[in-house]
Amino acid sequence: MSGGFRRATWWAADYAFAVRRQVAGVLAHTGPETYARPRPARQPPVLLLPGVYESWRFLEPLARGLHGHGHPVHAVAPFGLNRGSIPDMADLAAAFLTGADLTDVVLVAHSKGGLIGKSLMGREDAGHRVLGMVAVNTPFAGSPYARWLPLRSVRAFLPTDEVIAALDAQRADNARIVSVATGFDPHIPTGSVLPGARNVRLATPGHFRSLADPELLPLLLRELDRFAGEARDAARTGA
Repeated sequence: MSGGFRRATWWAADYAFAVRRQVAGVLAHTGPETYARPRPARQPPVLLLPGVYESWRFLEPLARGLHGHGHPVHAVAPFGLNRGSIPDMADLAAAFLTGADLTDVVLVAHSKGGLIGKSLMGREDAGHRVLGMVAVNTPFAGSPYARWLPLRSVRAFLPTDEVIAALDAQRADNARIVSVATGFDPHIPTGSVLPGARNVRLATPGHFRSLADPELLPLLLRELDRFAGEARDAARTGA
């Protein structure tokens, strides 16, 4: 199989997966509170941050898995399909954390959600409520492909966009981020490596199919435990 044909096959499978997840989200009857109160609950709680044109239900399989292991999982219903600007979506996420009085939260994000999460982590009003973030296939340095679509919600990912540039310069929080990527991402040709972060690669090719990689949920659970352990250690030492 040639390299070009293999990439075309991966691309087609990636979009087929995205369509199935969107249809499943439309047909689902669960609300964002469904996974918020596991019994018994364990730390840390999770806030889902989906990608552009994705509702929180796009990440529902992960929510179900995390909830099944005892983690409270929250979603920001006013996000809708996440078509607003990164700062506006960060405003909504900050308001949600503050309104629900959530602390020591770990953000679990996909694509644009990772940019929203990084913006949230840098805020004075809500950043202190976030322990860290696991971001999957996030264009931290933007994507040159954004120039080909005349949609404001997509062109915001241009590497020259002022929000992307500002977030790239916001490096103090990178050590609290786990950037998960795949070897082939048809939306982010430059990859998702984030300097100073914990960078992890999954085997499943694609921008969307990574969410179904069998190693992703175990990775999330390990990172949640690590973030919680670091928070406990910091509390004991008064750091």
